[in-house]
Amino acid sequence: MKRLSLLTLVLATTLTALSLPAQSQGLTREQVKMDRDSFLALMRWDELTGMWVLKSGMEPPKGVMSRAEVLEMRDQFLRMNVYDDTVGSWVPLKAPRNMSMLTREQVNMETLRFLMMYRYDESRNEWISRMR
Repeated sequence: MKRLSLLTLVLATTLTALSLPAQSQGLTREQVKMDRDSFLALMRWDELTGMWVLKSGMEPPKGVMSRAEVLEMRDQFLRMNVYDDTVGSWVPLKAPRNMSMLTREQVNMETLRFLMMYRYDESRNEWISRMR
């Protein structure tokens, strides 16, 4: 009998905790459905990347950079910096380098190293170090 009452208490607490986020914001069920519908109208799940991406022909909301712009920022960083193994960090170059002169393996290696060391922060619209 004690186990049943304890199980009931745990289930009630869990269900209450799950419903708190919507209640704490004061959102109604209709508002949540509208948010969901507007999100699904703009986005689709990409199985290859395991991420939500904008549907074809859709513009990102104001203030959000497009994927192409974010990738261009990354590519600009790679053109203007080179990783130095002796110091263990990226070193700025005096002049931009021509990435097309590198082999595919070199470009892939540098891109992977960059992605391991940096992540894109959407709230700040910039790449930030993962070391922070």
